[in-house]
Amino acid sequence: MEPSVAVVILNWNGRALLERFLPSVVQTEYPNLQLIVGDNASTDDSVAFVHEHYPQVAILTNEQNYGFADGYNRILSRVDADYYVLLNSDVEVPQNWIKPVIDLMQSDQAIGAAQPKIKWATQKDQFEYAGAAGGFVDADVFPFCRGRIFDQVETDHGQYDDNLEVFWASGAAFFIKKSVWNEVGGLDVDLFAHMEEIDLCWRLKNMGYKVMCCAGAEVYHLGGGTLSANNPFKTYLNFRNNLIIMQKNLPKGEAYRRIFIRLWYDLAAWLQFLLKGKPKFTLAISKAHFHFFRQLGKTARKRGTKQIALKKHQGVYKGSVVWAYFVHKVRKFSELNLKS
Repeated sequence: MEPSVAVVILNWNGRALLERFLPSVVQTEYPNLQLIVGDNASTDDSVAFVHEHYPQVAILTNEQNYGFADGYNRILSRVDADYYVLLNSDVEVPQNWIKPVIDLMQSDQAIGAAQPKIKWATQKDQFEYAGAAGGFVDADVFPFCRGRIFDQVETDHGQYDDNLEVFWASGAAFFIKKSVWNEVGGLDVDLFAHMEEIDLCWRLKNMGYKVMCCAGAEVYHLGGGTLSANNPFKTYLNFRNNLIIMQKNLPKGEAYRRIFIRLWYDLAAWLQFLLKGKPKFTLAISKAHFHFFRQLGKTARKRGTKQIALKKHQGVYKGSVVWAYFVHKVRKFSELNLKS
């Protein structure tokens, strides 16, 4: 029998997204499958909509909106399956998107998490910003993807059609073994949303697990379904959470050094927003730094028993992707020298 799989969609006031994307999910072909909507105390009629139109989909509810991280933690604590798939509510899937990923993960017990290729829902020949063909970080812990550097997204010509160990798998379509999820302790609730999947993958890698991109499966992500890129709260979360995950997962001395460097990058971003007349975004960065430093002690207590130097992990570009992009005008992942 195939391993059991639970696809769990976290929802908050997402009636329109469920109406658009859930039909493809219920057409999934996999013999040992549960479909679950986990609801974060929605105030719209999304739960009633699922009840009425998709009775084959189970609904688990939280009593309040706990965000992405704690919302999933609470829902998955009530789900029994060999594998969890955390699927965003704005993702369209083909029928056979699960089995290739599960087969890959079953082939190697060291694989703890994985993702399919993730492409745009509105332009399906292009990779999607949040996941593409697997996540990487550079020496300064700037995240980017195989198929997307900053805002430059590549067209999929089959150039990344190989299964590859990466640094992080996208939370848009995130596969993880239940045993590994329990071992690592789920998502960090203090991150609330954004970069929580990078933190989870980083902790897995420090524990000796692999994170993979499976090129034999793909899904189609709309993106920005919850928070758009033009939302200052998203800017706050990204700047704060990046610093938190560095403190948590790097060896102590390396964490201090890399955080110091990142603060200078953040200052440059702060000044850029200021010069562009975007005071809400400058304030978001200031708040991110204030809250990061205010919880230094709390974050320090979350550090695991083992941290590994960043350069020793797979999925790390040892140079600066910022320098490569803005100075050398690199626009494609394949143009980076990953061996340097």
